[in-house]
Amino acid sequence: MTAADLMLAIALLLLMEGLLPFAAPALWRDAFRRAIELTDGQLRFLGAVSMLGGLLLLLLML
Repeated sequence: MTAADLMLAIALLLLMEGLLPFAAPALWRDAFRRAIELTDGQLRFLGAVSMLGGLLLLLLML
């Protein structure tokens, strides 16, 4: 993996992260409000599921 690959991955991450606030700010605000109300355990579980999903996608792409 080169530095260019890392920059491309970060650029894609930022693009995906910005889609919902740009396209539907009210929906994004509501989802963010609900996320704030989650417990630490629930947030950790969602983070773990997200990381495992990303890892699975990476493995499928290789």
